[in-house]
Amino acid sequence: MPKCTKNGIEFGRFGRRVIEADFSGGDLSSDGGLLLLRQVDRHLGLSRAAAAAIPDRRDPERIHHGLRELLAQRLYGLCCGYEDLNDHKALRDDVLMQTAVGRDEALASAPTFSRLENRATRAQAWALHGVLIEQFVASHQKPPEELVLDIDASDVPLHGSQELSQFHAYYDHHCCLPLYVFCGQAMLACYLRPSKIDGAKHAAAVIRLLVTRLRQAWPSTRFIVRGDSGFCRRRLLQWCERSGVGYVIGLARNARLHAAVELAETALADAYAGSRTKQRLIGEFAYAAKSWSHERRVITRLEYGAQGTNPRFIVTNLQGDAIQLYDHLYCQRGEAENRIKEAQLDLFGTRASCSRFIANQFRLLLAALAYTLMQRLRALALQATELERASAATIRVRLLKIGAAILRNTRRVRVMLASHHPLRELFATAAARLAALSP
Repeated sequence: MPKCTKNGIEFGRFGRRVIEADFSGGDLSSDGGLLLLRQVDRHLGLSRAAAAAIPDRRDPERIHHGLRELLAQRLYGLCCGYEDLNDHKALRDDVLMQTAVGRDEALASAPTFSRLENRATRAQAWALHGVLIEQFVASHQKPPEELVLDIDASDVPLHGSQELSQFHAYYDHHCCLPLYVFCGQAMLACYLRPSKIDGAKHAAAVIRLLVTRLRQAWPSTRFIVRGDSGFCRRRLLQWCERSGVGYVIGLARNARLHAAVELAETALADAYAGSRTKQRLIGEFAYAAKSWSHERRVITRLEYGAQGTNPRFIVTNLQGDAIQLYDHLYCQRGEAENRIKEAQLDLFGTRASCSRFIANQFRLLLAALAYTLMQRLRALALQATELERASAATIRVRLLKIGAAILRNTRRVRVMLASHHPLRELFATAAARLAALSP
């Protein structure tokens, strides 16, 4: 066990030498990758756009930390793994963090961030959602032919007597139920909602707003909405059909659907009994729920194995081969769930510890902006490298958490990274690619 003394920490002996440690190293940082984040942010203008979207109602004569600096400090901290505001009590004096943010003195403290979050309004939340969408539009050099919008919901646990805290039976705890929309790896929306609601509530309105804005930028682009059976609601299906938007959405099993595939399931059961190998069939039929005004195309995937039958159903207005639509379009929906996990776990989107509901929405959006920063770092600097498909947590551990010594004077800031870092060549490649991008 290490022996702590007033002057340092002793770790025993190595041969004839005593091993000692203390925190007198001076201007050292464990986050050498902050320089990469700074370059990505400069190219995207992300923190600057977020600051421009939020009115700063503070007294100008009493402002010590600009809004852009506050947001940049918070986003960089999330990307580097600092989920709590209390971490900034020490981070504010980190010379490398100061350099990345663009200051030569102490950065904002935890109380300053707390006041920023608790001043949040719904108008600010909508404005920050606009920043996410504009970042997505700007990331395309030419209009895409087709975009698939993945819509899903997840839980954000709550603790204590927070505003709009409600118990959710499925998740078995008090939580909020944010609605996420992704397009590929890009997050377009993260709308926080109370949990005691229909999981698809507001889905049609959010999709309508997104498609309307994206069509303004790309009038000829085709749009497809993809989601699980929790989003199979008449309002969403009807809006997609009226607006020329494709959809492929899960359909919950019921007695009528089972009756429609009963003969096919019997045939699969007989085939399994003869071969003892798992049987699979994809087919389609027309179906109309009682609340629907007309029949729609339903694609079914039937399986029969050792555990019996396992049917799945999806409803779609798309043309084309049923196998292609199910296997190569609908089943790719699971990738959006990985992105939600990345945003919530790697970028701390579940840290809803504020007492006010809208303050927690603001926190969720900060995590979304940090996710965007990491996602664009991956896209701009890590293509064709060993980290091109890495999660945000892996990129943080392997590329951002680099020991560095900093020397700062009136002429330059010299950052001396760890000499034996295993990804030093990859780091140099990423830095060169980002340096070639214009702000």
